Amino acid sequence: MHEAAHAYAAWRLGDDTAYRQGRVTFNPLKHVDPFGTILLPALLLIVRAPFLFGWAKPVPVDFARLRHPRRDMVIVAAAGPGTNLILATVSAVLFRVLWLLPEAALQWSEQMLYNSILLNLVLAVFNMLPLPPLDGGRVAVGLLPNVLAQPLARLEPYGMLILIGIIFLLPMAGNQLGISLDIFHWAVWTPVSWLLPFFKGIAGIG
Repeated sequence: MHEAAHAYAAWRLGDDTAYRQGRVTFNPLKHVDPFGTILLPALLLIVRAPFLFGWAKPVPVDFARLRHPRRDMVIVAAAGPGTNLILATVSAVLFRVLWLLPEAALQWSEQMLYNSILLNLVLAVFNMLPLPPLDGGRVAVGLLPNVLAQPLARLEPYGMLILIGIIFLLPMAGNQLGISLDIFHWAVWTPVSWLLPFFKGIAGIG
């Protein structure tokens, strides 16, 4: 749904590239990236990594075809994390009607809805980190003045390598040095811990 939201926003704002590739759909098979969705998570499972990491196939957007390229780039980028926040909200609201389910399905449903809230919040916050090619990086490029936006945009070819270094290599180096260099925890889990009580309040759970 995150990727479909990007594709839909681009289509409505003037670029039908993703639409012509069949990406304006909730069919997950259309958004599978062979390496990012299958091979990398499988490898992390095999080596028993402390957490999984992966991505869907990026949605192609020709920003020059958008009606207002700079403004619309921000909207297209924000559509994905915005959809994650909507999904977290829907999951929280559904907690209020769990009493309609039979007892046998209650515990499983509670756990799945809570996981949905948590995972969607993590995805929303993570994707809004201001580093291209993440959505937050593209939002920042669209909002910042050119003197700052252009150097940030030039990082996009290296953004995934920088991200992997931040997530995996810095904490490993920190462990060797005896200091905490877990920037991912600070940049993602801290905002999620601030947001989670609000969604728990919507769900009516402690």
